[in-house]
Amino acid sequence: MRILVVEDEKHVALAIKEGLEQESYAVDTEFDGTSGLSSARTGEYDLILLDVMLPKLDGFEVCKKLRSKNIQTPILMLTAKDQDGDIVNGLNFGADDYLAKPFSFDVLLARMRALLRRPQKSLGEKLQVADLILDPVSKEVKRGKAEIKLSPKEFAILEYMMRNLDRILSKNNIMTHVWDFDADILPNTIEVFITYLRAKIDKPFKNSPPLIHNVRGFGYKIGEKNE
Repeated sequence: MRILVVEDEKHVALAIKEGLEQESYAVDTEFDGTSGLSSARTGEYDLILLDVMLPKLDGFEVCKKLRSKNIQTPILMLTAKDQDGDIVNGLNFGADDYLAKPFSFDVLLARMRALLRRPQKSLGEKLQVADLILDPVSKEVKRGKAEIKLSPKEFAILEYMMRNLDRILSKNNIMTHVWDFDADILPNTIEVFITYLRAKIDKPFKNSPPLIHNVRGFGYKIGEKNE
């Protein structure tokens, strides 16, 4: 899952980024409305955390411009005060929810999960491919009755693949959804992580079919069959 945080108070933005990365999200940050609007228009995000009071372009205008371009990424607006006017304006301009500052990180996560329940595959819903089960909330992965221990990045890649069952994902797809823009990684890094996942997901289970497949020249996919 990839999140865009648009917040002009850098210490707040970076604290949110750090907390979300510990939850296995990829997070990009912008510190003014113009930059936030540009990133939201050009990047693929699962959720946008958007502050109301921003330099250059306020959060209401950013929200309004995104919706006018039919960009329907869920938007959670962050307001400095729990004021009815801000809430009404944000919702009228197309925001999906709001959160008044100061807020706890646990409340932020709960609001995010509530918004991400709206797509077909929710953040709180267990994902399953054959006998492989991933729980996005508890961060548990099992194949059959065997528990599989994954690193945060391995977990994030597997979750992204399972949310795109039987879809071919390029290395760039995986990089842009699992790492943030600032990450200095090479395409070979994806190959390394896929090798790690296969070693944990497929190789120990000799009596079960492999689930992670290489589609030569295109990328990778997860599914019961490699067609």
